[in-house]
Amino acid sequence: MAEMLLQHLGKGHYRTFSAGSVPTGKVHPQSIETLNRHGVDPREPRSKSWDEFSDTHFDLIVTAHGQATGTEKEITSAFDQAFHLLKTRIEKELLP
Repeated sequence: MAEMLLQHLGKGHYRTFSAGSVPTGKVHPQSIETLNRHGVDPREPRSKSWDEFSDTHFDLIVTAHGQATGTEKEITSAFDQAFHLLKTRIEKELLP
C-alpha cells in the first residue's frame, strides 16, 4: 500500500518498491480495496521478496507488519487507519 501511495502522491519524484522478508505469494486483497477506495490506482501488485532488491541502493526504507485480524469491518478499519497514517507521514515528510 505504501509503495503505490507514495507513487501516487509523489507524482514521479520517487521510485518505490515493496517487498517482504516472507512473501506470501499474493498481495492482501484489502490493500488493493483500500487503495481503490481512496482513489489510488493499485496497478498490478505483486508479492515480492526483499531478496529481489539485494543489489539496490535505497535512500529510505519504511517497514510495516501487516497482520490484520478481526471482523471484516474491523479489518477494513485497520487498513483505512494504516492508509491515513502513511498518507499523513508521506505528505508531511516526503513531499516537495
